[in-house]
Amino acid sequence: MFDNNNNGNFNLPDGGRAGLYVTIVMIVILLMFYSMAHNVGEKEVSYSVFLEYLEEDYLEEVEIFDERKIRGRIRSDLGNGSYTYLKSVIPYPDDNLMVLLYENNVNVWGKSESSPLGLVLINLIPWAITFLFLFWIFRNMQGGGNQGFSFGRSKAKLYEKGTSDTTFKDVAGQIEPKYELEEVVEFLKEPQRFTKIGARIPRGVLLVGPPGTGKTLLARAVAGEAGVSFFHMSGSDFVEMFVGVGASRVRDLFDKGRKNSPCILFIDELDAVGRSRGAGYGGGHDEREQTLNQLLVEMDGFDANSGIIVVAATNRPDVLDPALLRPGRFDRQVTIDLPDVNEREAILEIHTKRMKLARGVELRRIARATPGSSGADLANMANEAALFAARGKRERVAHRDFQEAVDKVLMGVARKSRVMGKKEKEMTAYHEAGHTLVHYFLTHSDPLHKVTIIPRGRALGLTLSLPEKDVYSHNIQWLKDRIVICYGGYAAEEIVYGETTTGAQNDIKQATEMARRMVCEWGMSHELGPMALGDGDEPIFLAREMAKHKNYSEDTARKVDEEIKRFLDEGVNRALSILKEHRDMLDKLTHVLVEKETLDDGEIRELLGFEPEENEEGDQ
Repeated sequence: MFDNNNNGNFNLPDGGRAGLYVTIVMIVILLMFYSMAHNVGEKEVSYSVFLEYLEEDYLEEVEIFDERKIRGRIRSDLGNGSYTYLKSVIPYPDDNLMVLLYENNVNVWGKSESSPLGLVLINLIPWAITFLFLFWIFRNMQGGGNQGFSFGRSKAKLYEKGTSDTTFKDVAGQIEPKYELEEVVEFLKEPQRFTKIGARIPRGVLLVGPPGTGKTLLARAVAGEAGVSFFHMSGSDFVEMFVGVGASRVRDLFDKGRKNSPCILFIDELDAVGRSRGAGYGGGHDEREQTLNQLLVEMDGFDANSGIIVVAATNRPDVLDPALLRPGRFDRQVTIDLPDVNEREAILEIHTKRMKLARGVELRRIARATPGSSGADLANMANEAALFAARGKRERVAHRDFQEAVDKVLMGVARKSRVMGKKEKEMTAYHEAGHTLVHYFLTHSDPLHKVTIIPRGRALGLTLSLPEKDVYSHNIQWLKDRIVICYGGYAAEEIVYGETTTGAQNDIKQATEMARRMVCEWGMSHELGPMALGDGDEPIFLAREMAKHKNYSEDTARKVDEEIKRFLDEGVNRALSILKEHRDMLDKLTHVLVEKETLDDGEIRELLGFEPEENEEGDQ
């Protein structure tokens, strides 16, 4: 492999270096034998020339092979330095040959022909070198060393007992999940206390939650608290292109676990290997299903008191095979939700512990401004804030650095280098001003956070609103207001230019999807009532998609389309009504937005004469 830290030198692993040395030695030996075999000093001549040498008494000794081949050694006193032997083929039975040999006092030998040792080795050595070379390549494909035949070995990373310094103190919030996992820690520390009264610890613990909520961190914390060995492996590491490799790796993983018990076997992204069986095209029995079957057998087969705890994480529990979730396997599910405001503040405290913060940095304000953010998002925001401060050559991280970091994570990277024409910039400003203005005339919408016409991500402009509190469900009024906000940019373009642009594509898509779910999933249509229509978007396999069918009639489908269109028409008409009534505010906001490019809620309220928003501080 190429080592970037070694000035461009080509470095081989120990196994590869030994194989290279063996190959070089074998090539040298091959050349030696080749030289030996081709430097015996033979000269092949016609039979008539051979007889002339014989009659002139040039030959001292003759060997006859298989009655038709003849070789003669030239007399040593003649001094032919270029060759020593003459070789020929007897073309016909020659009765006078023996008489001639006798008359010239030539020693005659007769024997069957055999290849010289050098020639035999020449024929064998290429095959030996080929075998050694292929064996060397095979070893290095598997990582070198002693891993030449490790296709069936698990790729789990082992963290020895005591090497994990992560504890529950490093996991902010998540009170209920930590409480559930404390039982696992206590069992690993004192298993006899449970087994003494006949209790059985859950064999498998499944951590379920959105990406970035700390599922892997919690598993590491369990290992750190219990002080046991920790095996970490991803679900995708089990399955290979070779049949049977995944099942073999499952067996090897559990064998290692038994040898290192008590221990934790952590399988990340379990859905990569644990999806429902029989879901492939035609219901075939593929390699992934063999791996899953072996995992099911291992989890239900080892001793309940062997000291092995299987912890797995996934954000798609809906696609897992039911056999994995039954009692005796993953019989305990721990749900890890997105953090609330208090937990977000605690997470920010952990990630800013080593930072030098300037005065005025209030982590509570940052936590309140980031609802719906995961722990990974908050860690990224804290790091981005530090990078902004370092880029500005400041010694401490200020609150404005955190604001820029929040905007970057929530809205995307600002592409200030993109130059828009005056006309396009004005159209973008009207579009975003339309989204912005309707916020202030709707009673159930989330407060506006910031509007910008600086391209961020793939959008030419962006209007961002954030809820005042952590909200876990929404009513129909909030959803209707959200549809109005989606159509704010569309309505502004229609009012000002009499036509719309492609910039409304994503807005229309969001509004349509929201209206469809209101009708088909949330039962918010008075015409259809509380009915679940359609199979949803859970099936993700080809065979199930092909078998999926509508579970409602054509008449119901027509009513669904009518209800969806009714919700959308109400949203468009309401947005048009608000913006037509306050056209002066729309123009004023657009002109300032073109000039400043970015405005926050306070600046907009001051510009349009709205009352300042009351900042309600308090726990949720």
